[in-house]
Amino acid sequence: MRFVSKTFDELTKRELYELLKARSQVFLVELRMHCQDMDDVDYTARHVFLEENGKVMAYLRAFYTDAETVRIGRVLTSVHGVGLGAELMRCALAEIPNVMPCRRLCLDSQKHAEGFYKRFGFATVSDEFLEEGVVHVAMERSV
Repeated sequence: MRFVSKTFDELTKRELYELLKARSQVFLVELRMHCQDMDDVDYTARHVFLEENGKVMAYLRAFYTDAETVRIGRVLTSVHGVGLGAELMRCALAEIPNVMPCRRLCLDSQKHAEGFYKRFGFATVSDEFLEEGVVHVAMERSV
């Protein structure tokens, strides 16, 4: 398994195709979300993923929302229940502050995954809300 962290312009065509394929599989097919996945944020985001034999196994993107805050989003694993999400978060949380200096990280977590993110130092900072028909909470952690 290989950890990769790249800007949009650094991604190869194959890497871009594979990460978009993984996002489509998880968000559009598995979770049946009806949203515009390719929302132009990708151009300015850092793309962080675990890759094996050319396939994206786990992925997230990180982007600035202001000078001090980086938002993590589109978090996914292609195979569930084998620790890929934890490995991705460990690598990403070590990498992101080094390549994207910031004071805080934030994300919107599906309610059922709230405990997962708490293990990595995130705290819930909102009431529950619906996003694409799925219950979420906003979470933050200091860097």
